Amino acid sequence: MARLPSNASAPAPASDPEPDGSIESLYPFLYSGTTDVSAVLEQVRQSTVAKAQEILALRRQVRDADGARLMACARQMAGRFASGGRLLAFGNGGSATDAQQLATVFLYPGGIARPLPALSLASDAAVLTALSNDIGVDVVFARQIAAFGTKADIAVGLSTSGNSDNLLRAFDEASRRGMLTIGIAGYTGGKMAELDSIDHLFIAPSTSVHRIQEAQTTMYNVLWELCQTALGASDADQVPQ
Repeated sequence: MARLPSNASAPAPASDPEPDGSIESLYPFLYSGTTDVSAVLEQVRQSTVAKAQEILALRRQVRDADGARLMACARQMAGRFASGGRLLAFGNGGSATDAQQLATVFLYPGGIARPLPALSLASDAAVLTALSNDIGVDVVFARQIAAFGTKADIAVGLSTSGNSDNLLRAFDEASRRGMLTIGIAGYTGGKMAELDSIDHLFIAPSTSVHRIQEAQTTMYNVLWELCQTALGASDADQVPQ
């Protein structure tokens, strides 16, 4: 996944962003020209604090705007898992890495948390390269959903721009199969915000890819925690009195 400067103000790109080479705006202290170590360290401190404040503010914004919807989505996810469903996660570039992490959080949560069946569709290099070479990159996720997806399953797609064609096709295919569809995007949601095939869309409203992906990480970890809570409550309801 390419990176944009944290102070970028350009509109959402046609697809996930490409690098613009503006490293200086990300790390100005490397180009300050000063040889004063103390001054450089202070600039590093200020830069770190500013970035931390940005992501904290964005996370609070998402919490205030989408807290209730995240809870409702997690309850629906818990219902799918309770019915034997699986989670299928997908994304491109850095979002592919997030999809892998998302699947890992559900499948290998650690501690006493319940493992839940999850699969990252971006993890199989043989499948990805075969589909990309023989048919086209636009179908790399839709074809896997067609092969693996059932109406009990959950499809979660991640994109910073919200404009990736292979995600849009995957959501359409998942919706046709009756899957619960969840989109996690940035900027203003891009084309994902226009789809009727996404049941729940959560947006990190920022123009910084760094802050978007950090907020998206928080979103899917919150969904996991709320889903575990909902499943725990369901189990308690089924315990004989």
